[in-house]
Amino acid sequence: MTSTPSATRPFRVTDLGTLVVMPWSGETPDGADMPYLLAYSLGDAADGGAETTAAAVERLLTDNGLPVGGDLVDGTERPSLPVTLLVQGGQAVLNMPNLNAQCVPPPEWLDAVAERGYAYLVFTTRAWPEAVPGRPVEAEALAAFAGAEETLTAAAHVVLPSRSLRA
Repeated sequence: MTSTPSATRPFRVTDLGTLVVMPWSGETPDGADMPYLLAYSLGDAADGGAETTAAAVERLLTDNGLPVGGDLVDGTERPSLPVTLLVQGGQAVLNMPNLNAQCVPPPEWLDAVAERGYAYLVFTTRAWPEAVPGRPVEAEALAAFAGAEETLTAAAHVVLPSRSLRA
């Protein structure tokens, strides 16, 4: 039996499992709030669970020019970056090839993104099965996961300019 090397295997969106985008904001040393987006999988891909989702998320990121565990990608300086953030009507939509994810940020996040003009995206390959959509996440749990070295080193870090639809 032969197998296809992972580099040539077709990308399957289902391998990502359930993807979640969680918005929050926090004060930075400059005294203003920073709007953050944390994107992660629940690790629930049907064909392999967390290992499958981690590999699929990493491939999604690297295929779109977002290095995992690498340098910060400044989307404000890369207009051709295939990852965008649309903020409209009280919603935030993260768009990239093979992925459109939407969330409803709290008012303080919307204020922060309006003030700064961008959000800081942490898109991690590390699964977080406990943070299920529709269930509240305690601030301490979010801080523990989002601030963990394992999460941060397994992530792409991107400054994404905020865009909106124009009438």
